[in-house]
Amino acid sequence: MATVLITTDYLHPGDDVDTLLRAHGHETVHSPAAGPRPDGEMAALLAGCDAAVIASEPVTAAMLAAAPSLRVIARSGVGYDSIDIEAATAHGVLVCNTPGANRHAVAEMTLALLLMCARRIGETTDGVRRGEWPRHDTRQLRGATLGIIGLGPSGRAVADLAHAFGMTVLISTGHPDPALDVTYVDRTTLLRESDFVSLHARAGGAPVIDAAALAEMKPSAYLVNTARGSMVDEDALVDALRDHTIAGAALDVFAIEPPDPDNPLLAMPTVVATSHLAGQTREARTDAGTAAAESVIAALAGRPAAGAINESAVAKRRP
Repeated sequence: MATVLITTDYLHPGDDVDTLLRAHGHETVHSPAAGPRPDGEMAALLAGCDAAVIASEPVTAAMLAAAPSLRVIARSGVGYDSIDIEAATAHGVLVCNTPGANRHAVAEMTLALLLMCARRIGETTDGVRRGEWPRHDTRQLRGATLGIIGLGPSGRAVADLAHAFGMTVLISTGHPDPALDVTYVDRTTLLRESDFVSLHARAGGAPVIDAAALAEMKPSAYLVNTARGSMVDEDALVDALRDHTIAGAALDVFAIEPPDPDNPLLAMPTVVATSHLAGQTREARTDAGTAAAESVIAALAGRPAAGAINESAVAKRRP
């Protein structure tokens, strides 16, 4: 019997994921992540476990070094930049994610944010609540150009929905699929020609959207980020919005979450801000939680695990 730590906040004792893991003979320990933990808490939790199902909280090299029995970490989501993959591999810990589990949820939220920007819904509802009757100059999505940076499952799903709205879709990616009805362009062309720019790439070291990228965009364009907060230079975005370099932004993710209440982006009327919930429908949660649990079950049984990030590297290190 293995011990499986579960920190994803929407997974609970007695739910389908808990039942699935226990049906395979494993013991579960629930410690829902609700913001930053006290120093040492996550390390202590991992130290007593053989596997973990986590959301997006950090797993550092120090934590991994202090968890000798840990064999697998499964992210109940897509991004895994919060986990030190190099250190995990060095300690023989398999890391998995659940690609595609929340793609439809993310795509629908992306289109909702596009509509909020295009129709300036946030500004309008705020004005009505103040007793005003705003009649903003807005635009429709039909006939507009959407630039998608990245072509993972959510980027593909966004492209499908954008076509249904009558949008032209440009995509910048290192992995084009000729079967898709889109136009592939370099990133500079995408930034210059798009009315809306939506991020769906994997987070890397440097921001994808910095001051130079923002300067390439149309003054009437909007930026939408449902991927990772690290992909946008927030200081540069603040400057671009203040200088009217771009028209506005919709942000479901921030560099620090939750953001500081004094973050200037939160006070800007042209910014729509939500709480990292693009992939958090009940259907997506069920799919992601189940996929993560199945990866843990497979890995603990010595079978190939779906969504494995470093499987070949870990296999080479094992005797």
